[in-house]
Amino acid sequence: MRPADVDLAERLAEAAGAAIRPFFRAKFDIETKADASPVTEADRAAEASMRRLIEAEYPRDGIIGEEYGAKDGSTGRTWVLDPIDGTISFMAGRPIFATLIALVEEGWPVIGVVDQPIAGERWVGVVGRTTLFNGKPATTRRCTELDKAVLATSSPHYFTDEEAAHFLSVASKISRRSIVYGGDCYNYGLLASGHVDVVVEAGLKLHDFAALVPVVEGAGGTMCDWAGEPLNADSGGNVIALGDPARLEDVIDALRR
Repeated sequence: MRPADVDLAERLAEAAGAAIRPFFRAKFDIETKADASPVTEADRAAEASMRRLIEAEYPRDGIIGEEYGAKDGSTGRTWVLDPIDGTISFMAGRPIFATLIALVEEGWPVIGVVDQPIAGERWVGVVGRTTLFNGKPATTRRCTELDKAVLATSSPHYFTDEEAAHFLSVASKISRRSIVYGGDCYNYGLLASGHVDVVVEAGLKLHDFAALVPVVEGAGGTMCDWAGEPLNADSGGNVIALGDPARLEDVIDALRR
């Protein structure tokens, strides 16, 4: 990781935001992809703007983007891009989507940016440094008991029946009034800033979670898969994020039930 990499990651966020904002709560074209998920003009414009910057400055680096696929590199470094994580929220005019930008080195996320371009909120995580939220340190909060936690997930409809059963096992340990649905990657930013305690997701892809790992862990939290293993480019998509790492065994135990 070079000193200029963090600067580039933030410039990528600026470029994506500039491409997205004209489409927010405006008319735009929508298509349905092969996996039945929607993609908009804004998704494609934002990713294209980021790819142009990377290819101009680091042409030998790899790129993985949700909309335009993978470009192989020769440096062991890959930029992982999700131009709009939370496309449904974007389409509904809800400013709880974000652009996700990660730099992955030898399979491990080392830089992560979560950028909400409408509200002007940005979390920047770098391995070995404290996560910054709009330039100021972000810190997760302690959670002494799982039943006192705020739990979030994007949607119960994204789980298979089996995955839903495991999620509900965790949810059963928490007050129903403290469970938040919706938010996609925005939940992880809120966790990094101490407003949410636990996020449990399933079926994520690398572009969905790579940027989140440095953000959460740089704020004092932890991210792993449902077995407690650290997340890297080879991880499956079943993910846990915790503001207080002390609750990890509680969550894994509940998932296993």
